[in-house]
Amino acid sequence: MIKKQPDSANGLFHSAQPVWPVGRESEKNLLVGFRAVFDARERSPWCLRVAASTIYRAYLNGTFLCHGPARGPHGYFRVDEWPLAELLTVGTNWIAIEVAGYNINSYALISQPSFLQAEVVADGKTFASTAGEGTNFEAATLPDRTQRVPRYSWQRPFSEAYRLRPGYDLWRIERSAAFVPVRCGVVGAKRLLPRRVPYPTFPVRAPRWHVASGAVRDGAEGESLWKPSFLTDIGPDLEGFTEADLEAIPLFDLQRVATTSRRELDGPVDTPSVFSLDANSFHLLDFGADLTGFLGARIRCAAPAKLCFAFDEILTDGDVDFKRLNCANVVRCDLLEAGVYEFETVEPYVLRYLKLIALDAACLVDHVSLREYANPQVFDAHFACSDRRLNRVFEAGRETFRQNAVDIFMDCPSRERAGWLCDSYFASRVAPDLMGNAVIERNFFENFLLAPPFASLPDGMLPMCYPADHPRGSFIPNWALWFVLQMEEYFIRSGDRAMVDGLRPKIVRLFEYFRQFHNSDGLLEKLPGWIFVEWSKANDFVQDVNYPTNMLYASALEAADRLYRLPSLAADAERIKNAIRQQSFDGRFFLDNALREDRGLRVTTNRTEVCQYFAFYFGVASPQTHGRLWDTLRDEFGMERNPSRSYPDVHRANAFVGNYLRMELLSRYDCHARLLEEARDHFHKMAEITGTLWENDDVRASCNHGFASHVVHVWYRDILGIHRIDAQERKVVLRFTDLPLEWCEGRMPVGRDAVHLSWWRDGGKLHYRVRAPAAFSIAVDHRCAEEIIPHP
Repeated sequence: MIKKQPDSANGLFHSAQPVWPVGRESEKNLLVGFRAVFDARERSPWCLRVAASTIYRAYLNGTFLCHGPARGPHGYFRVDEWPLAELLTVGTNWIAIEVAGYNINSYALISQPSFLQAEVVADGKTFASTAGEGTNFEAATLPDRTQRVPRYSWQRPFSEAYRLRPGYDLWRIERSAAFVPVRCGVVGAKRLLPRRVPYPTFPVRAPRWHVASGAVRDGAEGESLWKPSFLTDIGPDLEGFTEADLEAIPLFDLQRVATTSRRELDGPVDTPSVFSLDANSFHLLDFGADLTGFLGARIRCAAPAKLCFAFDEILTDGDVDFKRLNCANVVRCDLLEAGVYEFETVEPYVLRYLKLIALDAACLVDHVSLREYANPQVFDAHFACSDRRLNRVFEAGRETFRQNAVDIFMDCPSRERAGWLCDSYFASRVAPDLMGNAVIERNFFENFLLAPPFASLPDGMLPMCYPADHPRGSFIPNWALWFVLQMEEYFIRSGDRAMVDGLRPKIVRLFEYFRQFHNSDGLLEKLPGWIFVEWSKANDFVQDVNYPTNMLYASALEAADRLYRLPSLAADAERIKNAIRQQSFDGRFFLDNALREDRGLRVTTNRTEVCQYFAFYFGVASPQTHGRLWDTLRDEFGMERNPSRSYPDVHRANAFVGNYLRMELLSRYDCHARLLEEARDHFHKMAEITGTLWENDDVRASCNHGFASHVVHVWYRDILGIHRIDAQERKVVLRFTDLPLEWCEGRMPVGRDAVHLSWWRDGGKLHYRVRAPAAFSIAVDHRCAEEIIPHP
């Protein structure tokens, strides 16, 4: 289903118009079903064109077809085109589309009035459409999904709870009394954009291992219920339903369920497998790795029952802690009558472990599954070497990227599913390595380009994540600076001058915003907002003058000068860097911050590891200017440093972003063997536990975070030796260094072609073979002690 799409969405719809049940386009959490019947004389070429708000999924002849849409900015909607040939029958066909209209603010999905615009077309003719030519879609509100439920998290819209009766889904393939058509109206023309990004293929995964089973007691008394802020803080700034208005609160229900007995299991799950759950019992399953997608199962019950799906990325004390990520990792199905139910969530979730809990009556559960929602365009890339641990980490990085880069670069596919800046700086480097293009990044920047003014933010400031709603006016000024750095790299990757020029006014206004916080030294002082350096003690030292932020600021000014020829910005950057060197460096380390007092600025004694990495990464320091400090950082610091034993006065860095900047510096300054050893040992434990890479250097938070896939870029550049591919200049630069490996091979896609490289050691020499696309030149940077021998 990966297909090339036109660059413009204008004219994509032949006749369909956006529609919704009359007067309900702003209603919260309304699930509406649309269906149409059409005749097909042959199997191809047929396609479904669809745009919607907020999310949709479609079925053809009762079989799952797709989920969407790709996200766009406020006031714009991306158009999907799904081929129908594989599921089409010659004769009568039923197309069914479910649209969930949320209408609440979130970081994952922006709040816009609900609608569906869809049509089935073939050979330039429309056979079914919303308010257009051909058979008209009819619509009904679907009562199966409980409407008044809590949010899933502070950052995402509603959680899922269901009240099902047998045959609740028959409307998708036949006339059903449960499907009561309602009147729809056209809701006004929508501004449309092409999808561009790859179409997921939705492979279905089954659990791999039994973990445990046992009995539970419902209604157990215990500690006071956990009431997260996304439940208690509902109001104008965090929209949803108040606790008093809720019909169901699954996160409360599960807290009242206590385990009374448990039997450990350790065996593979047969396929297909049937799980026989007695009333008030559970079965714990392992999918083998962290996965993202839609949970599904077929459920049989002889009496009314409840089945809960509780899940998480890891086990906590041997069990699923559905509250660990500060979100509601539970889906509840109330099975209102005896019968058979085919069930699948409409929202994607992230899990390795799934706990099925049957309450009130026994259930037979089979076809337990997760339908993946991930980027499919990552498997042409290849990496392998003589150290299996490195291979395992690469695959964990690939898996992390594909789950976090479906339509934009997300921070995580679980708690937030948001397009955070800074995260995107690192993830965007991985896209051309695995996909051979920058199409996701183009959409990512286009969303900022076309967005209307960010009314809740200070004039000139960019949102910290987008597309997203920011009703509280929260922003991270540092993240807007990472935006500028990423923009420069995007231009190098893509050559997209039109995008760069289109964003110039917003970048110019951004620096005008920052200028008002310049002090007499040219440094940013008393910045408002959430000043974010990294998830470590560094975030406690951000006022009044934060030196890491000013290091980043100087680098962003230099990038803007290179993009737009603004030499005054470069001059400001040099002044800032000189001031930092004079004020922040105490002869041993760079200090994090200074406080404004009556007599002027007082530099504190706060020292963080990440501050040192900022200094070197952003050109305030180098091994030439601060050689002693670099030697100390290289030899005595690292990802596994114990600060209680080594430099206790320097607070330890975390994964985001300190450990990643450290890898960049080890690469920049030719410490490749040390980089390999540190990174391999640090990330291999993550790969073994979840098969993905984590937000922190422990499991306190997300175990599947988009920026962490940057290790893929590091592996290609610093281990395989494809140092750089310049698609604009048609040049491949190889760099061979001294590494403790016997061989390595890999393939990096470049458009529809690829660069292939393999090397091996033999007879005290390093042999290599490379193949690049036609018209690409190859340069070799020889930095290893051995003689290198090319092979044709």
